[in-house]
Amino acid sequence: MPLTISEILQDETLRQREFPVAAKQTFLAHAGVCPLPRRVAEAVGSHAQVCMGDDQEEALAPGVVGQVRRLAAGLIGAEHDEVSLVGPTSLALSQVAAGLQIKRGQNVLIYHDCYPSNVYPWMALADRGVEVRLMNIRELGKVRVVDVQGQVDEDTRLVALASAHYLTGWRINVDAIGRMLRSKGILFCLDAIQTLGAFPTSVANVDILAADAHKWLLGPCAAGILYVRKEARPQIRPVVHGWHNLQCPDYLTQDDLVFHEGARRYEAGTHNFLGLHGLKAALELIQEVGIDAIAAELARKRLWLVPELVAKGYTVLHGDAHADNAGGITSFHREGTDMRELYQKLKSAGVTASHRILPGGQAVVRLSPHYYNTDAELRRCLELL
Repeated sequence: MPLTISEILQDETLRQREFPVAAKQTFLAHAGVCPLPRRVAEAVGSHAQVCMGDDQEEALAPGVVGQVRRLAAGLIGAEHDEVSLVGPTSLALSQVAAGLQIKRGQNVLIYHDCYPSNVYPWMALADRGVEVRLMNIRELGKVRVVDVQGQVDEDTRLVALASAHYLTGWRINVDAIGRMLRSKGILFCLDAIQTLGAFPTSVANVDILAADAHKWLLGPCAAGILYVRKEARPQIRPVVHGWHNLQCPDYLTQDDLVFHEGARRYEAGTHNFLGLHGLKAALELIQEVGIDAIAAELARKRLWLVPELVAKGYTVLHGDAHADNAGGITSFHREGTDMRELYQKLKSAGVTASHRILPGGQAVVRLSPHYYNTDAELRRCLELL
């Protein structure tokens, strides 16, 4: 029988078996770096054990690379051969930015107050004579269709946004923005690390998507994915070169650089086999529990968490708990309260949150519970606050 959220939340023995961190602490920082579920850690460990007795590549479970591609493709609604396994989000986005076929004088539109991994690779294009436009919006993280539409023109080649803001949790309308950009022939690149594994995230109207596994996917670090829509491949030239993505029959160097077709063209070298085994287990867990059920549970938690924080005098970023674009992140601060000290108080009591700084210097505490966190854990956190 598939594992369900209700079973996990009602059976503490099951919860702690599947998520061992629950026996040690209340972990509410999945928007940062997650602890591993047991099955994910065991998948990594099992492969590591096999690797003690054989060539690490020969020890690879049969077909695991293709299985990971298919699982990831199923989660985002892509074809399996559009999913590259390149690791960190920063690396994936840097490859895309460096490989973007763009002319001097053309522009890309980005959001400066996004997470740096989705800003710096695009800023670097200025060295190639590309105009890097910084989006002007009214409220932190609140990127709307009208904001994007009003700041692109006929020379815009690409818009790079995050599916959800890492501080406010605001989830953009991916499909509406993507449809608008596609109608104008502008590429849409999505940093999806703050929604993938937490909320349905479709590439139906997206050209490029990148996300590592170490947040809401509950997977290992540096085991992420890069999606490039097959029709967009000619516009994203590979910029890393190696034995795996260039043709070299019998490992012999050829006279010409000829890239393999499909997703492999962005994978220069040997895969992170340990990470892929863990990513496979993480994706299978999401498939078993169900992404729609996960999203509903995260929305339910935030729906009662936000009013409780407001009642205690805290200011909650993007504090409309009923909003359709609310994500799994709840960040807050209170005048006269030392937020770092409050964060340390939680940590000392066995509650792991995140401490972050807003543009302008305001400190916040960020809560990002996942579906396996219980209401009792959240109530204890509120009591400490």
